[in-house]
Amino acid sequence: MMIQPFFIIMKKTPITFILILVFSFTAKANKNEFNIFLDDSTTTATISFVGDLMCHSTQFKYAMLRDSTYNFKPVYRYVKDYLNQADLTVGNLETVLGGDSTNYSGYPLFNSPDEYLTALKYAGFDLLITANNHSLDMGEYGIRRTIEQIKKNKMLYSGTSLTKSERDSVKLIDLNGIKLSLLSYTYGTNGNIIPKGKEYLINRINFNKIKNDIQKSEEKEADMIIVYYHFGEEYKREPSKYQKEIVDSTLKFGADIIIGSHTHTVQPIMIKNQKNRKGFVAYSLGNFISNQRWRYSNGGVILSIKIIKNLYNKSSSIEKVSYLPMYVFKGKTKHKFEFVIIPSTYYYTSPIYQFFSDSTFKEMFQSFEDTNQKLKNYSGLPIIND
Repeated sequence: MMIQPFFIIMKKTPITFILILVFSFTAKANKNEFNIFLDDSTTTATISFVGDLMCHSTQFKYAMLRDSTYNFKPVYRYVKDYLNQADLTVGNLETVLGGDSTNYSGYPLFNSPDEYLTALKYAGFDLLITANNHSLDMGEYGIRRTIEQIKKNKMLYSGTSLTKSERDSVKLIDLNGIKLSLLSYTYGTNGNIIPKGKEYLINRINFNKIKNDIQKSEEKEADMIIVYYHFGEEYKREPSKYQKEIVDSTLKFGADIIIGSHTHTVQPIMIKNQKNRKGFVAYSLGNFISNQRWRYSNGGVILSIKIIKNLYNKSSSIEKVSYLPMYVFKGKTKHKFEFVIIPSTYYYTSPIYQFFSDSTFKEMFQSFEDTNQKLKNYSGLPIIND
């Protein structure tokens, strides 16, 4: 299969969320300078990231229709507009699409209906992370079929490969003239064995490979190098020593932005310094959709990063970071029993208020507060409330 050197995404316009972290650092330039740019001397792109996109058995049972097909689209009805306003929207696909011949299943071996993926496309996702501990739940066949379905839906993927040549290449994404390299790796595969000689199927965390991939990205003149990790201790709200070591090493290798998932909780975001350069880190973005109902795991965030590029000196910077807390509602609406992702912007105005019980409303409010408190406490960045 021939790999195109660039993917060009043209989809959306920037968005400003209610809670905004504003800062700027130069990712590729060696000088610390203050510049005033003319309007036509710069270009910008916004990337939105979410955490884990899970599909437990209750989720596909709620999504099942009378004709035994599935409709997951209503899950995203309150967040679709937000996801569609970024130039690139990214999430971790923590399930596989092995087809109905192997029976659909939830934890511990996930296999979801194809309609799960079509709903993600409908909701606004452009690129799915496919390197995580559930990537091999349906074996090699599951990896290959998942990639096929992602391509069928005209989406991009990162973390798994069909061939060794694909694995050894670095694919760049062109967003409004800004070239991005988006790499992804997982700590493991839950003990599921990668077929011998086919290690290319899934990216495992390996410092030599990561350093080499980043070097290739630099050789291809990527303006921003983003690494998405599946790592950490599940249900912990602080990064582990292992996570910190990986992040520090990856920044030293040359990454500009590091995003994490797997803990099913929101963990800190921050700017870190390594070798006289700065990098942005979000250790874990929590669950975007799942059936994990307990506190700290019943929600997550949309993290939006706006990148600006100076077209004259070719330097790229992060201009703004913003986040929007999410809560996953599960229960009876006026339609049926369903899962619905609720953004914090719907706190007072949404019609969801009509079918929320007092306890559910309290749970949602607590989820938003937990997320805000976690990110405020550790970001080290100013917060502007619009």
